[in-house]
Amino acid sequence: MTTTDKHTAMITGLRELATFLEANPELPIPYEVSALCFPARSTDAEMTAEVDRIATLLGAEVDAEDASYGHYRTGINFGPVRYGALAVLAHRRARYDAETSYIGCVEPDSAHAA
Repeated sequence: MTTTDKHTAMITGLRELATFLEANPELPIPYEVSALCFPARSTDAEMTAEVDRIATLLGAEVDAEDASYGHYRTGINFGPVRYGALAVLAHRRARYDAETSYIGCVEPDSAHAA
């Protein structure tokens, strides 16, 4: 699928969702809707440059509060709908990999379960 096809498919899907929600008022409305883009995995410098580029196109700032979590983020809101971009930096990906490296390898002792 080309970039143009993906762009068209996303817009079509959003319109179909809006039409569907409008036609089915008995359905609960989500708290929010988020369209989040991730730059291709690369160096931190390349990924943050892509988020900076997107921020410029949006006329938005980069959210510095998330930097301590290893996230480099920007975005804008349209009411409860958000369009944004997020780069997960190398040190955060490494920490996540380390934290999850034992998944499935350690079983709790059920005799001591509360």
